Amino acid sequence: MDGRLALELAGTIRHDGVGGIADDLEGVAGTARWLGEVADRLPPARHPRVDEELHAQVVTLRGAVRSLFARTVAPASPSPADTHLLPPTREALTLLNAAAARQAVVPRLRWEEGDLPTVEFTPGGGCPDTVAALARAAIAFLEGPDRDRLRSCPAPRCARYFVQAHGRQQWCGTSCGNRARAARHYRRHAPART
Repeated sequence: MDGRLALELAGTIRHDGVGGIADDLEGVAGTARWLGEVADRLPPARHPRVDEELHAQVVTLRGAVRSLFARTVAPASPSPADTHLLPPTREALTLLNAAAARQAVVPRLRWEEGDLPTVEFTPGGGCPDTVAALARAAIAFLEGPDRDRLRSCPAPRCARYFVQAHGRQQWCGTSCGNRARAARHYRRHAPART
């Protein structure tokens, strides 16, 4: 499972380019559009269409992922966009693990000649669940090597988490870097208020 899908799920809360926050999962239509954009990286789903229930489940999972991302970047500041709305860490873990458990796995014993027995887990019968697949992507990300490079973008009004590509990278992208530098310039050169 591609752990970067979890980063994209968390990134559905973003700066709108004007001064506010946009939610790509807003309403059933927004969730359907986003799931359609990432469908090639999801297994075939049990949910043939996005309804209110699936929308609510994906939004709840996103909150859990963003909460765990906030914990991951600590002691640095988390994304300020929705910190006050996120579940506490323990609840986020419970939500994530419950969502991941929605897809059954089947243990399969492997025992090659001369080796010790090992167990591999494979998906159980039926179609995988969309929410379970997203939760498993989050688990893969949080236990993988990219976790240590996860950062919260400190640019004004940015809500994104990103994986730091190199040691000097400070922002999620060029536009955020430009916005942060412009804000810093303005603060330095703004007339003093009395």
